[in-house]
Amino acid sequence: MDSESTATTCYRHPAVECHVRCTRCERYICPDCMRTAPVGHQCPECVREGARSVRRARTIAGGRISTTPVVTYVLFALNVLAYLAELVRPELVDRFAMVGSRLVAPDGTPLTGDGVFLSSGPLRVEGVAGGEWERMLTGAFLHQSPFEGTFGLLHITMNMVVLWQLGRVVELMLGRTRFAVLYLLSALGGSVLELVLADPWQASVGASGAVFGVGAAYYVLHRRLGAEMGRVNRFMAGLLLWLVVSAWFTSWQGHLGGLLVGGALALAYAYAPRDGRRAAVQAGAGAALVVLLAVTTAVKVSELTGGSVPL
Repeated sequence: MDSESTATTCYRHPAVECHVRCTRCERYICPDCMRTAPVGHQCPECVREGARSVRRARTIAGGRISTTPVVTYVLFALNVLAYLAELVRPELVDRFAMVGSRLVAPDGTPLTGDGVFLSSGPLRVEGVAGGEWERMLTGAFLHQSPFEGTFGLLHITMNMVVLWQLGRVVELMLGRTRFAVLYLLSALGGSVLELVLADPWQASVGASGAVFGVGAAYYVLHRRLGAEMGRVNRFMAGLLLWLVVSAWFTSWQGHLGGLLVGGALALAYAYAPRDGRRAAVQAGAGAALVVLLAVTTAVKVSELTGGSVPL
């Protein structure tokens, strides 16, 4: 019998003679199609099929594993860019800082306090009570000017150092999407508590509420993992001490609001059942926090406006 009639060829490259079979489907494969497997070689299709059937590793909260904390880097950059923008145009702070409700003269001058003001024209209300809902979030990306306030340049420096140190850790523990949601909801939680408990005409800025939320998540997630808690407990004690001390010269309401919201969401992330219900439970917890913050805001704004909620 002629030996050439029994020659075998690659199933993907019929012109190439080969003598190696895929260990999974047993089709002949040439050197260009060989993929190293635990035993022997496999064809490209079997390798792809195997990859789809392998369960991907997940974070403690069920998020996708990533090695680069992209969200932390983006948030850090947004804060720095906003700071540079307000240095060039200081009026951005008045326009986008967190303000509950204050009167503004026709020339744009904010009128604060309980005094009597004479004006040549009608006054208008600005802030959240005036329908400027974006202030609930934009204020968390602004900081004190280096030439004003108690801290000046230290304000953004301290917040960014903590975000850089903790954000990278928490993001890799949660996954990008869950971390982004936690950061933004913590920022909103700080703004809502400021709206409810602080003087409504007082403007506030800073990422502190969001940073406190990240700090609370850092603590909760390490406890969930059963990590050595000595260092984590010392950090949390320092964070709470700063919350108390800062009550004399900063917006403690924003700090506390961010801490509570971040801690609550982190608990839902970390302790949700580890089965098919986990994503639904986590999303439900996030949605419940959003509803709570929205209702609380609406009630307070209605109080400030005498019964109406501006859209």
